[in-house]
Amino acid sequence: MKTLLLLLALGMPILAEENPIAPETPAVLPDVEDGPLKEALELFNQGRHTAGVEAARKLAEEGNGDALFLLGYASETGQGIEASRENALEFYKQAAAKDHKEATYRRALILLNSKDDAEKQTGREALETAAKTDPGTAGRILGEAYLRGLLSEKPDIDQAVKWWSSASESGDTAALLLLARLYSGDFGFPEKADQKKALGLFQKAADKEVEAAYLPLGSRLLNGDEELRDEKKGREWLAKAIEAKQPMAYLALGDFEENVKEDKKAAYAAYLKGAEAEQPDCMLRLAGMLFNGVGVETDKKAATDWLEKAAEAGSATAHLELARLASSVEEPEPLKIYSHLVAAADGGIPVAQNELGLLYLSGKLGKADAPAAAVWLTRAAKAGLATAQNNLATLYERGVGVTANLNNAGELYTLAANQGHAAATAALARMHAAGIGTEPDLPKAWALASLAVERGDENAKKLLGELSGKLTPELLAKAQKQLEALKMSTPAAEEETPAEPEKPEAEESAPTEP
Repeated sequence: MKTLLLLLALGMPILAEENPIAPETPAVLPDVEDGPLKEALELFNQGRHTAGVEAARKLAEEGNGDALFLLGYASETGQGIEASRENALEFYKQAAAKDHKEATYRRALILLNSKDDAEKQTGREALETAAKTDPGTAGRILGEAYLRGLLSEKPDIDQAVKWWSSASESGDTAALLLLARLYSGDFGFPEKADQKKALGLFQKAADKEVEAAYLPLGSRLLNGDEELRDEKKGREWLAKAIEAKQPMAYLALGDFEENVKEDKKAAYAAYLKGAEAEQPDCMLRLAGMLFNGVGVETDKKAATDWLEKAAEAGSATAHLELARLASSVEEPEPLKIYSHLVAAADGGIPVAQNELGLLYLSGKLGKADAPAAAVWLTRAAKAGLATAQNNLATLYERGVGVTANLNNAGELYTLAANQGHAAATAALARMHAAGIGTEPDLPKAWALASLAVERGDENAKKLLGELSGKLTPELLAKAQKQLEALKMSTPAAEEETPAEPEKPEAEESAPTEP
């Protein structure tokens, strides 16, 4: 039978610790033309998992490696049989003993994600043994394990590079791309970033006709570091990406025309082609240009149409923009705003999560739902959005939607203030001045109130005036020193910029208690 395909890459995580049975990287069970397992595989691939498992059992009892693998996979994923980590490991072990490589890798993936160090090392040893005859797949998995810190206290980049290099040298193009992405900084670790080396690796993969390399290579040649750009070659590789049905190439081409060549009309033409090819980001770029009359005459209806198409294609950013537009009309429809905000929030955009929380608080959906508001504000706050941290702190201080907790409130105000959030800075000043959740500290309160005023919080001016009248010259000098220390340790106030383009501004004021 054909070898089962194991899709391994950082973008598709290996077996998650919190879900030790069903992986996010499933094996792909192929159709087979002939062989003893043909019937079982056909049934399983048709979704008749239980029947497929039963058809494989007799063969497994006879020691058929493919059948043992299928039972292991069924046990791992809970398809057609009860999910069982223990049974999956045992079936895979038996299949691996029959020289079934895929079983070796699936078993190793489970062991590598174990909390037990001995199991992790067993998985490592199995992969190192497999790498002697299959340096490509086994080396690729080992590289990922080291990058994720599964085999060491922290990520071991050198070991990842070692194994991915070995795998790529053996002809494994997936490992070659992972190595290129590592040097591009796609996985973090900026100290290892080397754009010239990354470009060379993408070039090597593209020269091997690896279609997945066409787009990153072309994009970097056009939009990357200036000293590495090559317009002619960049356009050629993006053309190949377009031929390979990769419409995101139009996005890279449009960005080059817009930002490097500063040819807005050419950029619009590129984005239009991408949008017509149903590329959501091109639709967003196109909508922005149509809204603002950049490279084309202003056409808000056409812009809205493209936003709606992008939203239908699954763009969370488009949903957020549509929510903004829906809220800007004379008679907003709360349910319409809500539906778009939910989609954007579910898409992981913190600004949308914050706005959804505020919408729940507002009562515009029929009645206020403070607990639901707290849930969404918590998600946005955990993502690091200062506005959400400030809003959630207010809920904890007032006991709205959550149990009142001044410690939580103070910590959240501090997190927001450390990002330069003016209202959170003023809230901390108020808490220190009145001794709310802490001992009164007038010099610190004065320093915080002064900083809040500098950051643009008008309400802090009154508090600052009151505090100034209470401080002795000695305490005022102490307060001024604290202010200077705060300025050195925290950023100046900045307008909060959403992670995604063209999002509406987040609510800056604290939420209103319903």
